[in-house]
Amino acid sequence: MIEFVRNVRLWFAPAEIREDGETPDYRFSLANERTFLAWVRTALALIGGGFAVDQFLPDLRWAWRAGLALALLAAGVLCSLRAVNHWVRCERAMRRGEDLPVSRFPALLSLVVAVVAVAMVVVVLVGWEG
Repeated sequence: MIEFVRNVRLWFAPAEIREDGETPDYRFSLANERTFLAWVRTALALIGGGFAVDQFLPDLRWAWRAGLALALLAAGVLCSLRAVNHWVRCERAMRRGEDLPVSRFPALLSLVVAVVAVAMVVVVLVGWEG
């Protein structure tokens, strides 16, 4: 937990990362940044999907609509927070010459998206009004 709190502090003070270890090859730092941006794009897509479910499916029962929209919105929020935390962790690992950190988050995100997709299939098969 203490490591996570330190990482959160580094989100807003990236210059402090330079004090840790040696500067890695810039190609690796830039690849880390591209990965971060890919996670942010994924987060934006999930958030957009949540709003789309809520706004463009008015005939869907409120509980289904709210549940699906909130699941997508929550996944988007978690994805955006995970993006910056993973960027900091990878940058620090590269500067220290350590192995890159591993994460279960991609598997968790995939499961959430799969559950929402299955729920949408059920909604389509059962009908809008249930």
